[in-house]
Amino acid sequence: MPTGTVKWFNNAKGYGFILADQGNEDLFAHYSAIKMEGYKTLKAGQQVSFEITKGDKGLHAVNICAPESSVVGQSLTEATA
Repeated sequence: MPTGTVKWFNNAKGYGFILADQGNEDLFAHYSAIKMEGYKTLKAGQQVSFEITKGDKGLHAVNICAPESSVVGQSLTEATA
């Protein structure tokens, strides 16, 4: 599964971009493609894994997952403890 780093993610708009480790391409990331419980968000600089699909306007990251140690995979209580 490809990996990359979140360039930015806008919570208000529900999307952002991921820079793929292989190929140095920007991939569109929509909140609905984030696989986690609760509030679906990403943080700039966060490492993620994903699948790539081709959309009308370019490549999209889907099935976006973060490593277990990442804040994305934690509940708000765990992240602030």
